[in-house]
Amino acid sequence: GGFEAGRRIQMTNDDIEYIKRSFPNDIEYISPRVYQNTSARYKSETGSYNIQAVYPDHQAIEKTIVNKGRFINTNDLINASKVAVIGRKVEEDLFKNEDAIGKFVEFNGLPFRVIGTFTDDGDDNAERNIYAPTSTYQKMYGQTDHIDQIALTYNPNYDLTEALAFSDRLENVFRRRFKIAPQDQAGIRIFNYAEVFEDISNFTGGLDIAVIIVGLLILLSGIVGIGNIMVFIIKERTKEIGVRKALGAEPWSIIKLVLFESVFITALSGFIGLGIATGLLAAIGPSIKTGAFANPSVSMSMVVTATVILVVAGVLAGLIPAMKAAKVKPIVALTDK
Repeated sequence: GGFEAGRRIQMTNDDIEYIKRSFPNDIEYISPRVYQNTSARYKSETGSYNIQAVYPDHQAIEKTIVNKGRFINTNDLINASKVAVIGRKVEEDLFKNEDAIGKFVEFNGLPFRVIGTFTDDGDDNAERNIYAPTSTYQKMYGQTDHIDQIALTYNPNYDLTEALAFSDRLENVFRRRFKIAPQDQAGIRIFNYAEVFEDISNFTGGLDIAVIIVGLLILLSGIVGIGNIMVFIIKERTKEIGVRKALGAEPWSIIKLVLFESVFITALSGFIGLGIATGLLAAIGPSIKTGAFANPSVSMSMVVTATVILVVAGVLAGLIPAMKAAKVKPIVALTDK
């Protein structure tokens, strides 16, 4: 059953309370969002910004970093206070070098007192937002209890499977509450970061496999290259090997000598490459703004793993040349021209 597709769904404050009652153990933080574009003025400075009317929980949901003053609190909601928390870019645009806290800014001609400023780990656009109490904006614009969106975080103890299951249950509850027809896929949309995380995990998992395959192929070509170098080195040092054997050197000591040199060359080349890669990551890391790929780095476990792989690769690269060197007859080596 349900109403026909295309019907506009209007959520209200009651829906927030309904969700809280329906999922008492599933929800950590919850807040409505009411969006409003506004022109802002402070003295002679003006600008156009997006205001989000929210609850205090919104700070935890968006991980908003308040660097001066405070965020919206419960008293602001109860009293429908004309207060605002402005982003760093808004403060820079309107206040220049002044401290914004306690100052009054006009939003669409109505004065709001700035109670806090915030920064955001995302991009500069997020710092052009302004937050105000939901009750204030609902009162100012027609005495309604309408809301545009509901933002929430689920129980932090949930794993990915539980988070996705909760999202499905939440959607089903909303569909029943608003009598949305099963075929009306656009009737309500739930954007779940857990699904995004799952997609990113699948993507990065595939990317990891591709990187491992490419890395192994490069490592294999490196082993062949170093093996050829070691063959050339042994050929150049045939007389030296012959002298060592004539003086009583055991085949195993010759093998150890060649393997040591092979491991040294492999490790040196590998660590130079690792150093270059670490330097490049440090250089380009600050410019990467996408959350999933932000702050790229080389972990200590990766360094240890790379060291072990380099040692093994060095041994493999030098093994065949070392075996050949151990079989060199002293008399042949000493007469080699």
